[in-house]
Amino acid sequence: QVQLVESGGGLVQAGDSLTLSCSASGRTFSKYTMAWFRQAPGKEREFVAASSNIGSNIYSTYYADFAKGRFTISRHNAKNSVYLEMDRLLPEDTAQYFCAAVDSSGRLDKVDEYDYWGQGTQVTVSS
Repeated sequence: QVQLVESGGGLVQAGDSLTLSCSASGRTFSKYTMAWFRQAPGKEREFVAASSNIGSNIYSTYYADFAKGRFTISRHNAKNSVYLEMDRLLPEDTAQYFCAAVDSSGRLDKVDEYDYWGQGTQVTVSS
């Protein structure tokens, strides 16, 4: 069982940067694919970014098109943590952001591919 706790959300202005953190329980964090999803009011949950162990402790990162060039996912395995650095934020980035984990590897960008979810952290970007 993996428990995930997100933090770092808040109210920012367009153009600002924000870094989200996700802390995970468990002793095998390094083997999990860790991802960020987001859900805006009235919309479906969508993939943002993922970090996946593709073998020999080599991690590949994957991004949604809207996240490329603005968002960066990183992880610190010794701290059981994954981060999402978001730059040049836009009002349309306003959403609840969720951390997710699964004991599998590859480009996993669908909600039903993940077994564990955090409660989410709200990001609001004002114009």
